[in-house]
Amino acid sequence: MIKKKRVYRTDKTVNPIIGALLFLISIVLLAISGPLGFVYGFFHSLFKKGFKGIGEYLLKIAISVDQLGNVIMQHLLNTLWVKKGRYNFGNRDETISSALGRNKKLGTLTAFGNWIDKFLDTIDPNHSLNSIDYYIEPTDQIIDKLAWIHILDGRILMTRTEGRDRYYIPGGQRKDGESDAKALLREIREELSVEIEIDSLFFLGIFEAQADGQKPGVLMRMTCYTASYQGELLPADGTTEIVFLRHEDRHMVAEVDMLVFEYLWEKGLLE
Repeated sequence: MIKKKRVYRTDKTVNPIIGALLFLISIVLLAISGPLGFVYGFFHSLFKKGFKGIGEYLLKIAISVDQLGNVIMQHLLNTLWVKKGRYNFGNRDETISSALGRNKKLGTLTAFGNWIDKFLDTIDPNHSLNSIDYYIEPTDQIIDKLAWIHILDGRILMTRTEGRDRYYIPGGQRKDGESDAKALLREIREELSVEIEIDSLFFLGIFEAQADGQKPGVLMRMTCYTASYQGELLPADGTTEIVFLRHEDRHMVAEVDMLVFEYLWEKGLLE
């Protein structure tokens, strides 16, 4: 059974005065306790794991600083490193390198942004692409979807809803407090009239691309699972058509679904 370890929700609206006050408190605490905590952490890591422990400790700090920089410098980076149709810097749960990688995939880096990316690649090959974090909190630029991958005789189950020309992998979004398993069970029951067997859920992967029908820079992040089911596949809840498509039919699906098609084809699971 697959259980989600973290549930993400968008930030609540905060009084700006409270925000300013909390900022000042955090700065004071950091100035007082930061140096002491760093020294203690350094020697604790040294005695526990030697130089390897120090390296791991410093890497954690570097990632946290990177996340802080993504928030502090968001407006500057959005001006200098990326262009129209971009994925914005500024998600507090994400590093600068991760946002840089997303814009590299979208092709929205400026000349300066491309130079920064190439410089990082000389230090660590494919640094920004490998830094993309698919577990960050959803924002207005990231649509988080769960998807059920069902393959029969080398073809993948796809659906089409009323008013749409493209086919989509069945699934949907979580409701507050739902695990991946419960959300996918509910969505597939509503969409296809069958019951997913929870105990058979198997995580396949996370895929991300420009969201279909959304403005440039809005991404669809799709977490995919395979699973057995009980019942008869029947269209429901706005689903007008159920089909099984091959790899050669990928031009009929959304961008993120194309990535899934390519992945399954490379694995020899799709004709």
